[in-house]
Amino acid sequence: MQGFSEHIPVIICPDHESIAGAVADEIVRYVEEQAARQGLAILGLATGSTPIGVYRELITRHRQGVSFRNVVTFNLDEYYPMTPVSLQSYHRYMRENLFAHLDIPEDQIFIPRGDLPREAMMEHCAWYEQQIEKFGGIGIQLLGIGRSGHIGFNEPGSLPNTRTRLIRLDEMTRKDAAADFFGEENVPLEAVTMGVGTILTAQRVILMATGEHKAHVICRAVEGEVSPQIAASYLQHHPNASIYVDPGASTELTRIKTPWLVNPGIEWTDRMTQRAVLWLCEQTRKPLLHLQRRDYDNHGLYTLIDTTTRTETLNMRVFEAIRAKVREKDRLFTGKRCICFSPHPDDDVISMGGTLLHLAAAENDLTIAYMTSGNIAVFDTDVLRLIDFIRLTFRDLGCSHPLFDDIAEKARAFLAAKQAAQIDIPEVQTIKTNIRRSEAIAGASVVGVSPEKTRFLDLPFYRTGQVQKKPVGEEDIGIILDLLNEIRPDVIFVAGDLSDPHGTHRMCKEAIDQALMEYAAKPEVWMYRGAWQEWEVDEADVFVPLSSDDLQKKIQAIFRHESQKDTAMFPGSSDDREFWQRVQDRNTHTAQRLDQLGFPQYYAMEAFVVR
Repeated sequence: MQGFSEHIPVIICPDHESIAGAVADEIVRYVEEQAARQGLAILGLATGSTPIGVYRELITRHRQGVSFRNVVTFNLDEYYPMTPVSLQSYHRYMRENLFAHLDIPEDQIFIPRGDLPREAMMEHCAWYEQQIEKFGGIGIQLLGIGRSGHIGFNEPGSLPNTRTRLIRLDEMTRKDAAADFFGEENVPLEAVTMGVGTILTAQRVILMATGEHKAHVICRAVEGEVSPQIAASYLQHHPNASIYVDPGASTELTRIKTPWLVNPGIEWTDRMTQRAVLWLCEQTRKPLLHLQRRDYDNHGLYTLIDTTTRTETLNMRVFEAIRAKVREKDRLFTGKRCICFSPHPDDDVISMGGTLLHLAAAENDLTIAYMTSGNIAVFDTDVLRLIDFIRLTFRDLGCSHPLFDDIAEKARAFLAAKQAAQIDIPEVQTIKTNIRRSEAIAGASVVGVSPEKTRFLDLPFYRTGQVQKKPVGEEDIGIILDLLNEIRPDVIFVAGDLSDPHGTHRMCKEAIDQALMEYAAKPEVWMYRGAWQEWEVDEADVFVPLSSDDLQKKIQAIFRHESQKDTAMFPGSSDDREFWQRVQDRNTHTAQRLDQLGFPQYYAMEAFVVR
């Protein structure tokens, strides 16, 4: 049921794969219908991580016999200045992710140029608009959405009648792109983009968004007023626009976050009851057991309060359900075989360092499996520092090594000439990998996990040397399956967050899920969240309390990751705090939230969802 507050149709799909399948189905239908009429199918295409799944689906359909020879494509945008062969160029992105695998004629592919002189850009933009008009306009336009609400690169302030043009990029957009360029300072200041007016002339518009970091802007675009500050909100005026989202990107929609406000016939499950009562505590600023019938009535929760004869009974039922989630040290399991899967070499201590500390003390058999090398997140200066350390150590101990000297010089020469976002040579990648590995071993030791209980899986999907990864494949799944068969865990811990801006956490979870489908046993799965946010009180199944000493120990473990300290290469675009600061604030905030609800005053807490 779509809530009355939504001004654009929103389709919530189970995951990004189902979004890709649904959108690819619609595109193929359109292409084949046009082919049957001897006509052309005009597609407006987007870039970024969101549409890659759609493009992979289209490639699969082509291999199954679908022809795209009658397709004409117009891309939304390109950075400026940007040569077509650059790693970050959308010309290159489209060629590698779509065009090289389909049978679209080369002269039917149009992408804005980012390599023309500035004085030629106005004429080029006018020509681009003329080409769209020449082919009769765009039939289906694919869009992503930026955290600033932009579609294409139509930044805040863009007007509904704008056409293809050069535009200065918003600071938030440049921060979001920093990972692709290995630093915000390398991101171009401008881009060439189709205008809002160009997009709105498409016969059909499909916007896709995934992940909780897009939830707020999706809500503003769909439920807020139409405003130049959120360019996507102009789609409210389009007669045939739809938005496809995954559960993460839907979380701020009224029908998901507070469905009782738009659906009086809601089914009051235990989980929904918890969410509503906790929301009511926030609205009234009261502890849970202080809520009164008039509080429920005054905030529209008539149907909930009607499910019980006494308000106190409902309050106590929810209170006891939440209290049961708190697992003190003596209520955690002991003697279990456990695997903590850590997407990057620091997610284990960042997300659940305190719980690892408790589990190790309770004599559980803990293995930490670091799924990727994390080597792209190491600064070049750390490589040079390590080379100097090894060279000086060899010299002072009288054990100089000519082979190392050759490798060191090769690495130095490469780094001296390295261009922004250039892929590292294998020698540099190996050094960066081992910097992360040594830090992971040191961090795990702080929380009681010995070096021999750390595993470095180095999953193949990550081995690209750049931010964009390969799809999860059979080799990735096989490596995880081998570890499961070797350890035979009773409990596994998995990064279950969907806010990871780089997608690695999501892909690691995907690989684990597929391995578990093939694994004979069924271990208990505890899902933690990464550095970006924590589970909500109604979402979590377990809260593990931490003392002040526990939290400080956890922070010390995070400090062992020196390459990520002070300034991390990929901190996430929306938060300038260091990882340890986020952890401290997040864990203490969770405890404070329970305190406000009337529960014991714990110092800090880590939260998990169990399945």
